[in-house]
Amino acid sequence: MPMAWRIVRAAVVFGVAGVLGLETRGEEMTYGTVRGFLGEHTRVVELSGERGARVAVCPEWQGRVMTSTCGGDDGVSFGFVNRSFIEAGKHDPQFNNYGAEDRMWLSPEGGRFSLWFAPGAAQTLANWHTPPALNAGPYEAASTAGDASCRMSRRMQLQNASAARFDLAVTREVRLLGGEDLQRLFGRAAGPMLAGGVRRVAYETVNSIRNCGPDMHRDDGMVSIWILGMLNAGPETVIVVPYRPGEEESLGPAVKSDYFGPVPADRLKILPEAILLRADGQYRAKIGTSQRRAKNVLGSVDFASGTLTLVQFTMPDDPTCCDYMNNSWGLDAPAPYSGDVANAYNDGPPAPGVKGMGAFYEIESLSPAAALGSGQSLTHCHRTLHLQADRAVLDEIARAVFGVGLARIETEMLPGGR
Repeated sequence: MPMAWRIVRAAVVFGVAGVLGLETRGEEMTYGTVRGFLGEHTRVVELSGERGARVAVCPEWQGRVMTSTCGGDDGVSFGFVNRSFIEAGKHDPQFNNYGAEDRMWLSPEGGRFSLWFAPGAAQTLANWHTPPALNAGPYEAASTAGDASCRMSRRMQLQNASAARFDLAVTREVRLLGGEDLQRLFGRAAGPMLAGGVRRVAYETVNSIRNCGPDMHRDDGMVSIWILGMLNAGPETVIVVPYRPGEEESLGPAVKSDYFGPVPADRLKILPEAILLRADGQYRAKIGTSQRRAKNVLGSVDFASGTLTLVQFTMPDDPTCCDYMNNSWGLDAPAPYSGDVANAYNDGPPAPGVKGMGAFYEIESLSPAAALGSGQSLTHCHRTLHLQADRAVLDEIARAVFGVGLARIETEMLPGGR
């Protein structure tokens, strides 16, 4: 890591946190250590790319991409891996929280079409249960050593809070991305920089559902593909969410931030170019960008490790022409088909004296929903890039992709810095 990234503030923050007994950062392990640990508990399919790019996939844990690195066995492991949960080896009917920097769920989480709450149940944390089909059971994987991709599949049945039932065939393909892919996805401004000399690991998951049951109907509720990436939180990590500018009267608020109550001003900032959310794993907060505001890219900056993370996903040219499932909790939640296109989450205690789920944050994307006829399919692609380079190089990439540079992000969210 370049010395320019090492900031005295980090030692101060860690020192104070140590006195308070707070867990301030996801457990730091090398990729090789994590891969070995995972291999003791489940099957690991590893995809290997150029210059130390590695991706670890665990088909038996619902096809999760558990972690990745751009530095080979000795490189940083980017994904949040919940070591204590895995070592305990106990099934949790609410949520099998293995971790993983790319897992596939289905939306919506809340509302009258929720997949997480039983019909008639109050939509509170005590009644929140991940659908069994999304929480346990393996995917069948077809992959051999040296492959650049891993294809997995599974059949699943689900029921929503309105008692509608769904029978789906699910497929996931994890594929490494190369320089040509990055130039195609990020365009002339950022593509050449991403494909150049930076240390990187880049991959996509291609996620599809096929309706194996009767035709779906809008009045009974639909589903959409929901990808969630869990990454290691830290006191110097900031989530960055670019959004479409414009007057609130015509486009609505820049961000939805009241999922779990108001977010303190020092944790959430709205700049003209992007929304910033602190990702330290110490305060439970979730934000979202609407169909009128969303762009198909977001990410984070870890100033302590000198890592820039970019997440890009498939999105219609005009999301307002599509239905997006509303994940807000509550049977009376309005507008079930006017939900967010992208979300970000920072974990923390859900109530005073209650421990959070882990030192992680999430970057999430969602597909539109569709009333699939019998045999019809829906596909959503979610791409993750982790980049390490000199600060000046990453700053240039952040400006090209996010529209805001590292110095501004650091000044706004990490007071007392350089």
